[in-house]
Amino acid sequence: MRNYAASVASPLPAFGGARNASSTWLRIGIGRGSWPAASALDYPRPAMFPSSVPLPNRIALVEDHARLAALVERGLAAHGIAVDVFHTLQAGWQGIAGQAYAMAIVDRGLPDGDGLDLVRRLRAADHAIPCLMLTSRDALRDRVDGLDAGADDYLPKPFALEELSARVRALMRRPADLRDPQLAYHGLQIVPESGCMVCAGEQVSLAPAELQIAICLVRAAGQTVRRSTLESAAWGLAEAVTPNALDVALHRLRKKLLAIDCGLSVVNLRNQGFALRGPGASA
Repeated sequence: MRNYAASVASPLPAFGGARNASSTWLRIGIGRGSWPAASALDYPRPAMFPSSVPLPNRIALVEDHARLAALVERGLAAHGIAVDVFHTLQAGWQGIAGQAYAMAIVDRGLPDGDGLDLVRRLRAADHAIPCLMLTSRDALRDRVDGLDAGADDYLPKPFALEELSARVRALMRRPADLRDPQLAYHGLQIVPESGCMVCAGEQVSLAPAELQIAICLVRAAGQTVRRSTLESAAWGLAEAVTPNALDVALHRLRKKLLAIDCGLSVVNLRNQGFALRGPGASA
């Protein structure tokens, strides 16, 4: 039986200096489970993974400790990053196989095994999603094993939320040819950290779902984005939404685009999806 102990400690001093009041440190103790080893037949073929444009600002968090997951989710939301939480290896595997997440944060100590096994499975199936490992095991050998198994980054506990957020944003910028850090299109700029969009000096705030939709459309740079992709970007897997929730959010987004007079609008391309287009642009 595993015993969890989680707490949010007061900020820790850096190198013996003064405490940084803006830093939140997370402490958690974990144990190891056992996820049965899988043969090659258990791996889905690469074609089973999503082939659509990745959700540019939504990530997967595979973490079984509810309080830690909530703190990480809240910390990343402050930077405009949406999170879907999975509490087991199996749930994380199924979620990542079904959604084109920008990246994944994976805890090593999970009820059904070592999170590193999930990364190994993803890499064996040729899935290139960036993965950041969380663990209380900070020995050199553990870090080397994690990176050799296919992890892109490795963060030991306790960690500062500010550092985790910075590492997540760095991984989300990879590969550079798929991700534009400026989040701008034809004079319209999205600022995730402030939850707003700006055009010609005019600024308007966005609700969380509107923010994720706007990011998705701006990243598409005028190309068509499917309805299902926008719904996944806005609400992920955890929230139940009404059939017209996307239409309502798009209606509000269109009004806000008009309010800042940016010259762009969200057009509905029948049976295809939605796109940001300027006046007179062809469908």
